[in-house]
Order: sequence, then C-alpha cells, then structure tokens
Amino acid sequence: MSVRHPGGAPCAITVPHSVPDDAWYPERELVGERRALVTAIVPDEDPAREPTVCFDPGRHLDVPFEVMRWFMDQVEEEIRTSRAWMRPRPELVEAIHQLRQEHMGVVDDDRFPQVLAEVRAAVPEADLPAVLAAAFGRGPDGTTMDGPRAPRPADDQGADT
Repeated sequence: MSVRHPGGAPCAITVPHSVPDDAWYPERELVGERRALVTAIVPDEDPAREPTVCFDPGRHLDVPFEVMRWFMDQVEEEIRTSRAWMRPRPELVEAIHQLRQEHMGVVDDDRFPQVLAEVRAAVPEADLPAVLAAAFGRGPDGTTMDGPRAPRPADDQGADT
C-alpha cells in the first residue's frame, strides 16, 4: 500500500517488510515511476542494528524540504512503533529479545502461565509488566494489550494456573 503526500506532491511512501532482514523499509518514491528515491531501514528484531537512511546514488534530484520532513515523520513513527520494545534497560531488552525469538512474539493462553513463571524467574517483579507487554503484548494477568484474553473452557473456569 502506498501513502500519498497530503500536500499533493508527486510522491508516496510504501513500507514493505523484509523477513530475511527482520526490518521494515519505508521507501519514498516518485508517483508514476515506482522507484524508491530514499529508503529507511528500520530493524525490528535486533537491538544491535540501528535504523539507517539510504539515498539513490544513481541520479541527482532536488527533494523539497517539506516532502523530506513528511518522509522523516513517517520514518520516525515506524521507528517508534517497531522498536518500542528496545527502550528498557539493556538486560531487559536482552530478555525481551530472547522471548520474542523463542516464542515468535506470541504465547497461547494455555501456555501463558508456564511462560509467566519462567519470565518471573528471570526478571525483577517490578519489570514484569514492561517485559510481558514488549515481548507478547500481554499484562501479568494474561490480558492482551488489545483487550481481554480469550475465554477459557467452562471446566477450566476458576482453576488456579
């Protein structure tokens, strides 16, 4: 999907993801040419990799400041959302990174109590909410950041887990 410049400039932004690179690639392209002039590389899995910007070395083109600012605002938002989990202390980032790699960012409701116990053993209790939110989008009570967790079967209601 392309997002056109709100001021009508002949440019758009696309944001493909490269699975092998574990990175988002917001690209500023000329409408009609479907050619990226500026590409930002926003790694979303490796905290050691920093976001970068790459310009087309093949030809000279004047890019209006307002258009460049618009593009950079889009890149800033991508960095903010894709790398939010990398903001805590380094030891927590490492724990979050390991959890995201091991569980691919998702834990089923049935496995959550076991994973919660493992995380509790690995990080201080005060950091538990931030680590669970960053790794799985869940709170310590199992609720997702998008809303309550899926209901449990009737025969499992009220059981201690």
